[in-house]
Amino acid sequence: MASVSSPDRKAPLERYRNFGIAAHIDGGKTTLSERILFYTGMIHKIGETHEGSATTDWMEQEQERGITITSAAVTTNWKQLPAEGCCKLFENENFQLNVIDTPGHVDFTAEVERSLRVLDGAIVVFCGVAGVQPQTQTVWRQATKYNVPRICFVNKMDRTGANFNNVLNDIRTKLGANAAPVLIPIGAEDQLCGQIDVVNQKAIYYSDSDRMGSTYEIRELEGELKDIAEEALEELKGAVADVDEELADLFLMEEPIDAPTLKAAIRRACIANKFIPVTGGSAFKNKGVQGLLDAVVDYLPSPLEAKLATVTGTVATGLDENGYETFETREIIPSDDDKPVALAFKLWADKFVGSLVFIRVYTGVIRKGDTVYNPRTRKRERVGRLLQIQANVHTDVNEVYSGDIAAIVGLKNATTGDTLAADDFDFTLEPPTFPDTVISMAVEPLTKADQEKMSNALQRLSAEDPTFRVKTDAETGQTIIAGMGELHLDIIVDRLKREFKVEANTGKPQIAYRETITKSADRVQGKLVKQSGGRGQYGDVVIAMRPGERGTGLKIANKIVGGAIPKEYMNAVYAGLNEAMNSGSVAGYPVEDVEVDVIDGSYHEVDSNENAFKMAAIFAMKNAFAKCAPVLLEPIMAVEVVTPAENQGDIMGDLNRRRAMVKNMEHKGSECVLTADVPLAEMFGYSTDIRTLSKGLASYSMEPSHFEQVPQNLVNDIVKARGGNK
Repeated sequence: MASVSSPDRKAPLERYRNFGIAAHIDGGKTTLSERILFYTGMIHKIGETHEGSATTDWMEQEQERGITITSAAVTTNWKQLPAEGCCKLFENENFQLNVIDTPGHVDFTAEVERSLRVLDGAIVVFCGVAGVQPQTQTVWRQATKYNVPRICFVNKMDRTGANFNNVLNDIRTKLGANAAPVLIPIGAEDQLCGQIDVVNQKAIYYSDSDRMGSTYEIRELEGELKDIAEEALEELKGAVADVDEELADLFLMEEPIDAPTLKAAIRRACIANKFIPVTGGSAFKNKGVQGLLDAVVDYLPSPLEAKLATVTGTVATGLDENGYETFETREIIPSDDDKPVALAFKLWADKFVGSLVFIRVYTGVIRKGDTVYNPRTRKRERVGRLLQIQANVHTDVNEVYSGDIAAIVGLKNATTGDTLAADDFDFTLEPPTFPDTVISMAVEPLTKADQEKMSNALQRLSAEDPTFRVKTDAETGQTIIAGMGELHLDIIVDRLKREFKVEANTGKPQIAYRETITKSADRVQGKLVKQSGGRGQYGDVVIAMRPGERGTGLKIANKIVGGAIPKEYMNAVYAGLNEAMNSGSVAGYPVEDVEVDVIDGSYHEVDSNENAFKMAAIFAMKNAFAKCAPVLLEPIMAVEVVTPAENQGDIMGDLNRRRAMVKNMEHKGSECVLTADVPLAEMFGYSTDIRTLSKGLASYSMEPSHFEQVPQNLVNDIVKARGGNK
């Protein structure tokens, strides 16, 4: 097989590892990222999140708050060092690591979503005390959706109450993962001193004299550690043999399985998403990071192996008999020799460089000065500059190759999810998907002079962030911003002030309610007849409506027979049906999960036109909503509260007052973990209340879960606050 890598690139494609680091908030992602950069030699001083000095937390808001807000990409290198008696699959070979550190807070889950869409693997970080937490489950679902192979790192094993086996059990039961340890921590809490290398049956001890953890010693296993290692090895072989045929044959025949054979099998199973290797240590205490990096190289895929080494997209093939564009699915194999195809997964407005479009190159080479084609816009644009990104440091490069993550300067029409392909290649990659917003508020500039500045700034921010929306209220003329939570909108307003120098007043946050229907209607007519001299307006649409499944949006089926509505007006009918979904009949909120059949209608040879049929479709929908028992839906949050056991009763009582549905209560040491579904409307100000109830000792996290019908006794208040029935 001919090489797929250009001889001009620094590392061949098979020596690339593109991976992200993801976890629940405060899981230690950024701390781990910082250690990875230190041990790979990219930085020479370790920055700390709590000090606001971490390399990947470069935004002012991140440094002040001690949280990650935006995903940060860095490129570094790693070489597996030889160790006596230890098998490493790629010893002494130089690997390029493209690493993305992602946020843990649920309000910034879009950053995780779009990062996982373009990565080949992930390290999922768990707290050694808390185990699997709500945002961990969200990250896991996102990784599963995009078929991303994973390694688990049980972090914070130095903390009081840390228990590796408990977390491992959580991973297996709560996430349903076929997981087994490859590196087991030796000791815990203040006794943490090293790791058991399960595959090689060795002990790794970190030197107490080397505070940075760079010095470690490989020893033979003895006593209890030897028993633990042997038992773990048999468990590991069994877990991999269950999903790998080659190893299963050896395992069943009771043939000897040496370390290289086992590692190769782990690699195959991990890349196929059938097995999860688990390691443990403490990033903050500098124990276990080098072993984790070796595991990344050993077990996570290169771009050639990721997702079966193919990238699926659609290619435009022409027009059908009705004039609609047709497409076929096609797979491409990563190679520097093929036509370039890249996915734009993030936009960022840099104050020095301008608008950056972050891309993952899947195949081909993109060079400075090239022209790229965007199938969505049907436009071609020139690549002005190419940048390699190191957090907030940019380095100009002349070309980027398949497997690279980089940024383009100079594109004006690209947005998140766009494909950028060769000038003559109409190929479209599947874009990432994002959740709906759950909260909104009004924002207005302090002065008239700031109006235009604010409008431009909000436009730029919404282009960067697919979960941030901006609209103008048709009745009040107010600018409404919407996002994933209070913190999300707070950061947006803060960025308006700092980056764009716009001072603004904000209103009270509002809930993003939805509406849906609960009954069906068989024949509902919408008709527009207008005659005012000269040419009139005539459109007539008859529909059937019924409730759809949750999460399906609007589904339309054309059941017209005999040309009751001419084909040339059907697009206008569809446009009207879609537009009507923006405003329901209960309180004027967007409607979702509705199925509509267009079943009949009529037209006038002279007076019918597209606008008339669009309006008739809107009338039909409005009439149908009223007949289909519409209801109001509210966003429900999955909430996890960690509280000292003595405060459990007060916390429970407060949650019940907030209309919570408590799902589970679990004791972990001296702490109690409560999980509940709570309406978002009841969670405003909760951070203050929970601190008061627990004397500052309890913490909580929440993420959007689903929508549920609002209790009838609250509907009138919501409608009234909305300004009456719209």
